[in-house]
Amino acid sequence: MGRLSTHVLDTVWGKPAQGVTIELAMLRPDGAWQRLNQVVTNADGRTDQPLLAGDAFSAGTYMLTFHIGAYFEASGLAVTDPPFLDLVPLRFTVADADAHYHVPLLATPWSYSTYRGS
Repeated sequence: MGRLSTHVLDTVWGKPAQGVTIELAMLRPDGAWQRLNQVVTNADGRTDQPLLAGDAFSAGTYMLTFHIGAYFEASGLAVTDPPFLDLVPLRFTVADADAHYHVPLLATPWSYSTYRGS
């Protein structure tokens, strides 16, 4: 059964990023984005459930938007106003809806990286 999952790591403090809002959208054939889900990361920097799974998960183009600016502001870290990174959008394509796609974010207030995990 295919599924989509994520987690967020705060690489300033070297810990999971708890309380990060994440939005999930899918690109429709007409070129518009359809919002599918919004979640907040738990104490482990993960979501409690997969973002999509089973029949709800299909091939196509998706975008995860991480509200990383609000997270770092709430953490008490001195960041610029406005923050250099506020919303971090990750656009990716799912080719095999029967596979597990894990798309994490590793972030600081000034940089981020991602990869396809397992």
